[in-house]
Amino acid sequence: MTEEKNPVVVMETSMGTVKIELFKDKAPISVRNFLSYVKDAYYDGTIFHRVIKSFMVQGGGLDENMQPKKTKFAIKNEATNGLKNVRGTLAMARTSVVDSATSQFFINVVDNAFLDHAGKTPDRFGYAVFGQVIEGMDVVDAIREVKTGNKAGHQDVPVEPVFINSLKLAE
Repeated sequence: MTEEKNPVVVMETSMGTVKIELFKDKAPISVRNFLSYVKDAYYDGTIFHRVIKSFMVQGGGLDENMQPKKTKFAIKNEATNGLKNVRGTLAMARTSVVDSATSQFFINVVDNAFLDHAGKTPDRFGYAVFGQVIEGMDVVDAIREVKTGNKAGHQDVPVEPVFINSLKLAE
């Protein structure tokens, strides 16, 4: 029996192309959720709305006017899957509520061990890693270097919007 390959998505941003492998085996809920948004072209035209050079770049929920897009239901947090928030991994963004992730994700630009699962309490539960950049980390690094400021009550927002033009399943 051949091992089923993990899905790969291609993210076209206004700064270049990023290829991401999704860990369907380790994070089936997060991957299924993410792919359902990809299939709906939900991410097309959204921005990276939070960029912190020494931390991560986050996107997948707001348009360039910082208006949130309508999301589907929140999913179960899979932070207990053993995957670590290391440089180049994708994880689900969430509020302080453990099982609150919807469409937003972030790409770790450094190793962020403090985001890993460390306990059952909400502050230690961690963030579910569900993918890894396999091509285009240079693009992610370019995004992390953009100038940021405050916009519409948000901090660390790129002054010039960085768009996710499209996110598609690779052929």
